[in-house]
Amino acid sequence: MSPPDSPPAASPRPPLVWGALFIVYVVWGSTYLAIKVAIETMPPLLMAGARFAIAGGLLYGLLRLQGRRLGGLVPWRNAFLVGTALLAGGNGGVSWAEQTVPSGIAALVIGSVPLWFALVDWVRPGGTAPSRRTWTGIALGFAGLGILGAPAVAGQPVDPAGFAVLLVACVFWASGSIYSRHTPNPGSPWLTVGAQMLCGGLVLLVASAVSGEAATFDWRGVSARSFWALVYLIVAGSWIGFSAYIWLLRATTPARVSSYAYVNPVVAVLLGWAVLGEPLTPRIGIAATVILTGVIALTLPARRPTRPPCEGPAGDPCSSETIPDSTRTARETPG
Repeated sequence: MSPPDSPPAASPRPPLVWGALFIVYVVWGSTYLAIKVAIETMPPLLMAGARFAIAGGLLYGLLRLQGRRLGGLVPWRNAFLVGTALLAGGNGGVSWAEQTVPSGIAALVIGSVPLWFALVDWVRPGGTAPSRRTWTGIALGFAGLGILGAPAVAGQPVDPAGFAVLLVACVFWASGSIYSRHTPNPGSPWLTVGAQMLCGGLVLLVASAVSGEAATFDWRGVSARSFWALVYLIVAGSWIGFSAYIWLLRATTPARVSSYAYVNPVVAVLLGWAVLGEPLTPRIGIAATVILTGVIALTLPARRPTRPPCEGPAGDPCSSETIPDSTRTARETPG
């Protein structure tokens, strides 16, 4: 999903900022657990398709009742492409992979999206070559992924097919994010997000039908906890979490908003361990530390001690040149 960049508010209110950050940390960090529970008795593509078709359909429908419209073929084309990449390819891939991969490990892999963002942004036409610091972050991140996905010496290894699908999902997320940054998003960000959710959800439902999921699925077999996990994903993950996120974009700095890129995986790992009894081994801990160190190296703005304090408007901590492109990546990777 791709709201337009917004400058931070001139006078952010710290209690509200930290409250909104807490919501984003916990809600989006818990979506990996909710996906795992939802697909216990629901096919993954069908579940993800229902989640986004319902969330996006209701959001877009409500805005249409208020007289707003996306308007024109080009905005809908962009919404379709971004929704397909971010939600169908990205979130759909996560939902499919979590059939065999623990939710915490899935979150750690998806937490590496800023690494892929830097690489995709480099190879695209007119892209930006990574700096030395960016290459260091990329190297650390991929070293952590190697530790995480390598065959286990002792204990249960990570399913290679599920791990590979998660890596592909990262590429979809990074590609969709970059595409969305270079396309106009006229009007309300909510309208754009609703259209993206709706398009991504419909693509997932078609994929579910083509794969044969829908033909063999019986809604009467859905457990109560899977049903409520789906409701949680729609209401908390797609509405409440994103509402807090939109507000944060206007209330605080990009670096602070992007901090959820490395907080969410930690929340997801701990919830998977505490609620589902997923493994929490030294190897996972080492891999998580290495991956997140690489992500932090990418997403934290560089300090420039020789520069005087920022000369921008009040509330703008630095000029845009101190904020690397990868900082903005995390804004595109909700669970």
